[in-house]
Amino acid sequence: MSRAADLAAVLESTESLAIVCHDDPDPDCLASALALEAIALDTGVDGVTIGYGGEISHQQNRAFVNMLEIDLGHVSTVALEDHERVAFVDHTRAGGNTEVSEVEPDIVVDHHPDPNADGSDEVAFADVRTESGATATIFVEYLTDLEVELTTRLASALLFALHRERLDFVRDPTRREYEAALAVYPEADLETLEQLYGSAFSPATLDAIGRAIATRDRRGSSMVASAGKTAESDALPQAADYLLNLEGVDTVLVYGIVGDAIRISGRSIDPRVHMGETLVEAYGKLGEVGGHHDMAGGRIELGLFADDADDADALLEFAGDRLTRRFFEALNLEREE
Repeated sequence: MSRAADLAAVLESTESLAIVCHDDPDPDCLASALALEAIALDTGVDGVTIGYGGEISHQQNRAFVNMLEIDLGHVSTVALEDHERVAFVDHTRAGGNTEVSEVEPDIVVDHHPDPNADGSDEVAFADVRTESGATATIFVEYLTDLEVELTTRLASALLFALHRERLDFVRDPTRREYEAALAVYPEADLETLEQLYGSAFSPATLDAIGRAIATRDRRGSSMVASAGKTAESDALPQAADYLLNLEGVDTVLVYGIVGDAIRISGRSIDPRVHMGETLVEAYGKLGEVGGHHDMAGGRIELGLFADDADDADALLEFAGDRLTRRFFEALNLEREE
């Protein structure tokens, strides 16, 4: 049996399904949830609920949800225990990148490596392909193999997800991403995608990018910058992407205060740098970090400094020196005199 058939077999014996997105879900995660919902409904699952943790603060992600009319609720209001099965898409374990901390998933589909997973969890279906550039790529394969109807809405969601996750930035896309995009392209609404691309930056994101530009600290081809305090966690990776366009720069780390934690986001186009491993080496003992060869991120709880979070400038000045030093040391870059 194919992996798609294995998934269908599990869903055929399922009456209700809760699909859990990771915190602050991006288009790849949201489109994958929509695809799993379509497969579940096609196989006869009576009730399907999509939930997410964190916030959908990125203006483009909010537009994605609104324009495609995605029905989802925050995990704090979704009764996961009332569903026969729980699925995780675009993440693999409770507590890793989600507010859901004590629920073992029955179904897992992801493309991210998880160094903290011990492989002991018994799940009804698991398909984790680190060789794929996007979780949406895996779901396009499922939809094709199972001959599930590809609606304009679903095709548009998947095509946008594939582009945002890999093809736009040419971040190690595999042949599968191009094949998946070609498969969904005929049914996608290109006008909707054009409108989504026009909703990339909110005022808060532009402010964060401006602060990152002003505070950048460069050593060789690597750079660290502070986005300050922001309510939009997605502003950090956008700032990192923006700084990566600077001539001669191939590795970027951006940090900032979001809520009660310091968030970090890293990007690299240097084949010698594995960003996920670099962040684990630099900050693995301080918080939850990890990711891919070319992109990674994480969070470090403020802890005892939470009471001083209102004085963001002073807190970031105190923490920023240490974050910067640890990052450059992990890259084996000496302090420039």
